[in-house]
Amino acid sequence: MIFNTHIFKILCICFCLLGCASTQKDTTKTTKSHKTVDYFADNGFGNAVAIVQHPAGVYHNGITYVCYQGEKEDPYVASYNHTTKEWKGPFKAGVSEMGKDPNRKKRIDNHGKPAMLIDDAGYIHIAFGGHGGTPADGENPLGNHHYGKNLHAVSKKPLDISSWQTLDNISLFGTYSQFVKMDNGDMYLFYRHGAHRSDWVYQKSIDNGVTFDAPVSFLKHKRLQNIEAEDSWYPWVSKGNGNDIIVAFDYHICRDNKNAQDARGHIPERHNIYYMVFDTKTGVWKNVKNESLQMPLTKEMADQKTLVREIPDDWTFQGVVDVDPSGNPQVCMMVGPDIGEKRSGSKRIQHFRWNGTSWLKSNNKDLPRGNGDIEVKSSNEVSLYLESRMSDDVGEVSRWDSFNGGASFKKGTVFLRRKDATFVISSLIDNPHPDARIIVGEKASGTDYKKMYLLGDNGPIKRVKNEAKILKKKR
Repeated sequence: MIFNTHIFKILCICFCLLGCASTQKDTTKTTKSHKTVDYFADNGFGNAVAIVQHPAGVYHNGITYVCYQGEKEDPYVASYNHTTKEWKGPFKAGVSEMGKDPNRKKRIDNHGKPAMLIDDAGYIHIAFGGHGGTPADGENPLGNHHYGKNLHAVSKKPLDISSWQTLDNISLFGTYSQFVKMDNGDMYLFYRHGAHRSDWVYQKSIDNGVTFDAPVSFLKHKRLQNIEAEDSWYPWVSKGNGNDIIVAFDYHICRDNKNAQDARGHIPERHNIYYMVFDTKTGVWKNVKNESLQMPLTKEMADQKTLVREIPDDWTFQGVVDVDPSGNPQVCMMVGPDIGEKRSGSKRIQHFRWNGTSWLKSNNKDLPRGNGDIEVKSSNEVSLYLESRMSDDVGEVSRWDSFNGGASFKKGTVFLRRKDATFVISSLIDNPHPDARIIVGEKASGTDYKKMYLLGDNGPIKRVKNEAKILKKKR
């Protein structure tokens, strides 16, 4: 009996040890399964985000909502709760007409990336999928056709990104969608109404996007008389102070495919920097001097009334603008040599500020080559959020700060650095949380897919690796 008791005790100890070992092994597995990564998704597709389609994210009631171009150019939406540290999604929010034809010469069009807005009732809206429509969609009264359809999708429930419905209430001919919501809840959707040879327009909704007014032109395309080309535009639209919507834009001389002026035919040639304001309360467009403008704006009137800086020789690309509390604008534009000289990478940000009487160009040669957005906190305090390629082949996303009105900038926070990496970057998230200011996609060789990052003052917001791993295949 004593022997049996002794054996029983030994067996109990063995079982306990085995149980502890098993528990330790399970804990190790759990730790590994909860390994975090600094990207929130890996299915960004092509140029998954850009400055022009914006905003690509909105911070609302403690949650940052983001959208981007995913698999087959369809729009995807994810969210991050800053209190619970919980990611949701990404969920596919619609189906693009583009990105489905493997035989198309340009397999990834990239013009239909989503823009996002949250209305006063809490429903989430995205506009996506367009590059001017096709002749099968009918006549385009404000321009020409190209590809895809501009579509409008809305969440089925307020602040719920898991299910979506596509509405038939905006023009199919749009591209480069840009959303603006005013303080009174009015929604404006700005876009180009077709391919290059088209007016830029806006559609307004006063019922949380249930219906939109007909498109209204604000930048006019027209045929030139002296050369084989048409006037075209690239604006960037954002909310200003009060009832104002502010616009920075450059001019695209849309040459014919075959023309006497340039044997290359149609090329991405852009020049000059312009600025104007839309008073949404009065419906009047104005220049920086508060002079009213006749709309839609022509090239001649733009040169006369809205010119920030004439840039006839170098090429321009992607302007952005913000205003200080007094309404004085500061504009940034990438400027560099003719892309035909194969030096497109030499474009640098140029910064201009209105001092109340004239436009001043900043001496900011220290800024890196790259693209990004601007935030103006006061007449003296301004920040640029830029992606750039450093001299040591390191890709970087960083903030450059100025405390003298943009006269000079110094590098501040570095949000992300990667060896042998380049990034595509969004504009600033609407009403950003300090931990989630901007979205970037990291380009990797050998694949069309990108890792997607949500960046803020503490770097990228991390996620459990298995949750972030959406796709593994290459295209």
